[in-house]
Amino acid sequence: MSIWYDKELTLEKLKAFFPDKMARHVGIEWVEIGDDFLRAKMPVDHRTQQPYGFLHGGASCVLAETTGSVASALVIDQSRFYCVGLEINANHIRSATKGFVTGTARPLHLGSSTHVWDIRICDESDRLICVSRLTVAILPRKS
Repeated sequence: MSIWYDKELTLEKLKAFFPDKMARHVGIEWVEIGDDFLRAKMPVDHRTQQPYGFLHGGASCVLAETTGSVASALVIDQSRFYCVGLEINANHIRSATKGFVTGTARPLHLGSSTHVWDIRICDESDRLICVSRLTVAILPRKS
């Protein structure tokens, strides 16, 4: 059973609906929507590397927060609520120096006032690069 508010959600709808801001700047692309997960990829290049050529930890956090925050927005009725990040943490397991990394967000908790997401970032060989947890507040829109 799908967790998404729009039961007819497709990748094409997602790409058209969410404006590109930070995600576009670092090259994040939406790649898959499952019944209970959202997946995006990001290049490891001059935009996302630190001076030694490794994937910057902050770039991993951008991928994690983007994926988890958008996933939260897709779970709620956006005409009545909006969501904002409360807390993010990240454990950097190994480095990446080239290619793409892919972040997959899955819910740990989908409550009426908070969501908690587990985001796992892997390289092209499916090796774990980073694991992150994002807590999102669900707030009512003012009428």
